[in-house]
Amino acid sequence: MNFKTIAVALLLTGITLPSLQGDEIPKEYQDAIKKGLTWMSRNQHKDGHWEATGGQYPITMTSLGGMTMLMEGSTIREGQYRDNIRRAVDFLMARCQANGMIGNPNIPGEAGRYMYGHGFGMLFLASVYGEEEEGDRRRKLEEILVRAGKFSRDAQTRRVSMKDNKTPLGGWGYVSAKEGNNFDEGSVTITQVQALRAARNAGIAVPQDAIKEAVAYLEESTNAQGGVIYSLGGGGGGEGRPALTAAAISCGFSSGDYNSPLIKKWFKFCLNNIGSLGNQRHGHDEYTHYYYSQALYSLGDDGWNKLFGDTKDNDKLTWKKYRKATFDTLVRSQGADGSWTGGHVGPVFITAVHLTIMQLDGGILPIYQR
Repeated sequence: MNFKTIAVALLLTGITLPSLQGDEIPKEYQDAIKKGLTWMSRNQHKDGHWEATGGQYPITMTSLGGMTMLMEGSTIREGQYRDNIRRAVDFLMARCQANGMIGNPNIPGEAGRYMYGHGFGMLFLASVYGEEEEGDRRRKLEEILVRAGKFSRDAQTRRVSMKDNKTPLGGWGYVSAKEGNNFDEGSVTITQVQALRAARNAGIAVPQDAIKEAVAYLEESTNAQGGVIYSLGGGGGGEGRPALTAAAISCGFSSGDYNSPLIKKWFKFCLNNIGSLGNQRHGHDEYTHYYYSQALYSLGDDGWNKLFGDTKDNDKLTWKKYRKATFDTLVRSQGADGSWTGGHVGPVFITAVHLTIMQLDGGILPIYQR
């Protein structure tokens, strides 16, 4: 029995493997990270939330902000940012619905995209769960995560009958499949998969078929060039999207797929279509590199050769090469106050994404570990 088989067997029985620690974050980037975290801390609202420009997306922004502080090494119980983390958790727990949704569709800016907030909220709360002390609060958090997993499953696209071959099976849209007329979209699907994986890593019982069908959905969404298209059923066409393809790799790795033909196709597509952050800029750069960095961190410096055989340096992807080009750009572009700006979503989103990328080497959170 190989390692992958053992890992899958342990996960299915609720037993987790020992966590793997990452490498030390290079010293030349540590000051930028500290400045960014300080800015995030100062810009958290008193009730615990962060928000995008114009008060938008408070559930998503709170979750992403909290994740950056967990990646620093703080927990809900100890560390420099424990109070920030606890207030973010309190904010989200207070906005969990009886049906399992993390968030509230009545919050401005969330109504038409609440599955994003739900997914990122589940990711953050699952990452917090293991450090929560035993007692009523931990039990409540467990109940929230179990209901959240069921809500994701219920919101997943389903075929309405045995004869229905048009509705894609296993994807998610901006709202639940029922409310969205079974609309599917790649980026929301990625968000749900990673959140469900994080919950399962934390020991939460999640619907197994949800992940299985989502992986099949991503495979069906891959075009001949190896790119993941926007939507199977929503008229997105056959053009592969770099952001979605990078995100798919991260989901593949987190589900234990390290060397399948599909993973290879996705990597080849990314090699040809994504550069470092700051090079070959295109729309949705921050979102693209949020996931692309995770994929390359998992790949490491020898993963490409394991996948494709010995390859010249100019023809392969490595974490060290990507890190040097991207992190140097981030240090240069960081504002004096510690934030990064640009885009229509605003500095909270961009700063949280950049801090996530720059802290991957710490290897603190299981969902981001190699």
